[in-house]
Order: sequence, then C-alpha cells, then structure tokens
Amino acid sequence: MNPSAMRPFPISVVAMGPGSQDEEPPEYLTMPRGMETFAQPRLPDNAAPEAIARAAGLLGTFVDQAGKVGFSGGACLPLLDLDAAIREVINQSMGFGEVSAFTTGTAHWRVQETAFAGLWRVLKVGDDGRMLVDRLETGPIPEVLTETMTGASAAKLPPPDYPAGCMNAQALVEELRMQATAWQAGDAAHIINLTLLPVSDADLDTLYDWLGHREVSILSRGYGNCRITSTRLRNVWWVQYFNSMDALILNSVEIVGMPEVALAADEDFVDSVERLREYLDMMCAPA
Repeated sequence: MNPSAMRPFPISVVAMGPGSQDEEPPEYLTMPRGMETFAQPRLPDNAAPEAIARAAGLLGTFVDQAGKVGFSGGACLPLLDLDAAIREVINQSMGFGEVSAFTTGTAHWRVQETAFAGLWRVLKVGDDGRMLVDRLETGPIPEVLTETMTGASAAKLPPPDYPAGCMNAQALVEELRMQATAWQAGDAAHIINLTLLPVSDADLDTLYDWLGHREVSILSRGYGNCRITSTRLRNVWWVQYFNSMDALILNSVEIVGMPEVALAADEDFVDSVERLREYLDMMCAPA
C-alpha cells in the first residue's frame, strides 16, 4: 500500500494569534520514526536451478493472468500441492507487504499481502492445524475477509442499555444503526471520528460492548500501525491508528464494505505487475 494514498488524519481547529496560546510550550504526539518500504525479495540460499525455473514459470503465468484480468482481481495460483522446494522459492520471491489479516470463527483464514501490492497470499487452516488452502491471488483485498465479515455480522442490532455517565452514546448508536442500514456497495465510507468527539469513558465502553470485536482482524503497516476489526454490525469496522510508540492517535468507526486503508491501490497494482516481471527476468537470467 502506498502511504501517500492513505486518508489523511483530520486536523482539529485550534485558536491562533496573539493571546490565544498559553505560556507553557505545547506538547506534541511523538511522530512516527519509520515506515515500511518496498524491499526486493531474494531467492533462498542453495535453491536448486530446476526449482527456480519451475517457480519462475508458475509466477510468470500468474503475473500474465494478473495483467489480463486487471485490478478487479481474479488471477489465482494454487500452491498447496506444489513440491516443497518450489513453494520455498515462491515464498521467498513474493516476500511480505504492509497488510496482514486473520479470521476466527468457523473458518480460519490467514491473509498476507506480498511485497507486490495487490498480490496476496491466502491460506486456510483447519481446526487440526492442517493447511486446507494455500494460494496467491490478486485484487484490492481477498474477498474471504469481506465474506467473513458479512457472514458473521447482523444487518441490525437492538440498542444497548445506557449506563450512568453516558454523554453521547445514544446518539452515536442511533447514527451507526441508521448509517449501517442505509449503506450500499459503492457508497462512500461514513466515518465517525471518536477522537475529536466529546465522549466519556462510559460512552466508549458502551460502544465497545455493543459493537464488539469480531471475526476479522487486519493490520496495515505504514507510518505506525492501523488496526482494523470487524464488528457485530454489518459493514461497521473499528479503525484505530497507532504511532510508532504504539500510542492511539485516531480512534474511529467506519461504515463501509472494507476500510480504504486496507485496500491495495490501482496504481500500486500496475507497478507491482511491472516489478514482478522484472524480478522474474532476474530469476531466469543466467548466472
């Protein structure tokens, strides 16, 4: 994911000009000190030439298919039945990207963006730990994550009880219920920024208990970390940004099919296809 494509943090309005500032110097949140950048994958040491050639052929077919179907997704390369040596070459060649995810519940999916944005490693693990699915696929994000959210959430939730100390919990709950019912695929995200709202601890506790943290968990790394969690209410997600010191700097709820920060961008996908082809040329070059 290209960090520049991420939605910018909202900036609160503050008083400016003579007499508007205290004499004490302002305190600032610690800024992130690093970010994830593309690192060229490398082949495993002592990989057999025949394993490299076979892996390069499979990845070449995969990237050609990805170029044909485009960013909407659909290219797929099953890996489960491949020889271990070939899989190891593919593992090392694809590397790791910024976004990872897992699901809980009836199905245990594990998703890892590769070093090539828009190209994903998708695994399904059985209750006994046995690998059931292992594949590479393309798209903004693997559909198994949105399908799991949809299948594990409810279209409507009754309102919760409101304990003493609540200020705006009832208004927030009703807004979420209304927006979740109205949202349709293709609509822009409706974002409630809890960091900038007057909310009490009782408000936040009520929202956390009512929405819950459910079956889909996503981590997007860039400047700091963004943690995305599905809720009990369909198309409603917790989206929380942390700086490099793991301090919460933005706490929000988004009503959308999938938060934008988790998605690969079209321009990144085009670049990934080109870079993977260049990498395959290097793999196939004579020593």
